[in-house]
Amino acid sequence: MVLASIPIDEQIFAIDIGATNIKFCHVDVEGELLEAVRRSSTPYPCFPTRLVEILSLRINKSDVSYVGVGFPGELANGLVTDPGNLARPGGVMTDIDPQLDDAWRGFALEEALRVSTGRDVRVVNDATLAALGCCQGTGTELVLALGTGLGLALEVEGKLQKVRDVGAEIFVNDKTYDEVLGEQGRSQDEVRWRSLLGKAVAGFAQEFHATTVHLAGGNARRLAPNSLPEVTVSLIVHGNEAPLHGVAKLFYI
Repeated sequence: MVLASIPIDEQIFAIDIGATNIKFCHVDVEGELLEAVRRSSTPYPCFPTRLVEILSLRINKSDVSYVGVGFPGELANGLVTDPGNLARPGGVMTDIDPQLDDAWRGFALEEALRVSTGRDVRVVNDATLAALGCCQGTGTELVLALGTGLGLALEVEGKLQKVRDVGAEIFVNDKTYDEVLGEQGRSQDEVRWRSLLGKAVAGFAQEFHATTVHLAGGNARRLAPNSLPEVTVSLIVHGNEAPLHGVAKLFYI
């Protein structure tokens, strides 16, 4: 195993929490994967204490001191401000549960994981983590994470910018970007999904004055750079592992 050739103090445990699956992998200080990515189903209903317990078990088995986590919602000053699809008791196809949503809002996820494991744990939005794994550090780079829902991140000359969470915004026919451009929309009609994705990406590229657009996430693998002719700026397609690659930059810039 590659892990054996890398000193333990030069390994980071990467975790990418998705609305469907949670991915785990050791990476090196450059963000290169050191093993095959492991997956487990995201638990539902996903109360904060339940997620902390599951992640802590994995972290404690990892034997490393540094842990980077991508969270599928919004955070500010270490607190969850919007849990996104984790507030849905049965996953993305179910309605938001007010009790579950309230349990997440204000929850100090990073601190809870640090206390539970005794490790240096850093938690950021999953689209932000994907940006760290994709962006090249020049120009205005827009990152769209295509998975169960739609995530968005922005870098300008290598610096992450604060942007809104677009997934819950209405896109077409009273449906949100998450519903139309996430896995639910793709599985129902991939031709329509691809067409609307091109429209959305071109619109976001224009709105944010992007010079480069990066596509990441599980459904990015279904696309090629020439798949979206509506997008007139440079388009780069990445794999589903971009957030895992980005974890190293939480510790080594």
